[in-house]
Amino acid sequence: MASTAPQPQAGSHAARRPILIFVPLILFAVLVALFLVRLFSGDASLLPSALVGKQVPAFALPPVEGLPDKQGFSDGDLRQRKVTLVNVFASWCVPCHQEHELIMRLSSDPALKSANVRLFGLAYKDDPANIKRFLDEGGDPFSRIGADRKGRIAIDWGVYGVPETFIVKGDGTIAYRFVGPVSEESYRDVILPEIEKALR
Repeated sequence: MASTAPQPQAGSHAARRPILIFVPLILFAVLVALFLVRLFSGDASLLPSALVGKQVPAFALPPVEGLPDKQGFSDGDLRQRKVTLVNVFASWCVPCHQEHELIMRLSSDPALKSANVRLFGLAYKDDPANIKRFLDEGGDPFSRIGADRKGRIAIDWGVYGVPETFIVKGDGTIAYRFVGPVSEESYRDVILPEIEKALR
């Protein structure tokens, strides 16, 4: 006796396949949209950082070629009982040029100098000759500058892009992370108060 079991409809599987193909794309699009909303709405400096409250990652940055009087730095240099600001910058970064005057002001602030607050620069994916030109034109606020030619150290720090500024306590703990260029308002209302907290 011939089997009378119902045969699957050929169109049902074919109809499901396109839907399943688009599910990962839809999920990816949603994640990208959430990231962009967070990035461009409100204060970009509020982007989360997994390293805030934790020790700086292990690293060693060489000095920038062509700056003979400027040493590079490592995680050990950030554990010297002094608060350090690490400014991630690049000569090709337009916002870095915009904030540079305020970074210069930070480096010469009498209150920060008396508290032994240091300012280190992390030169991100930049050519040494361009870094030198950038500092010659705008002034050099950094006591040390490390060259991150391939951007690997910045990735370990969780850097999204330049500029970014980290406040590191004297025991090597990352106390605060500011994303984007420092403005007059953020200099006054965010950076200076966060430095004061880190000094306590």
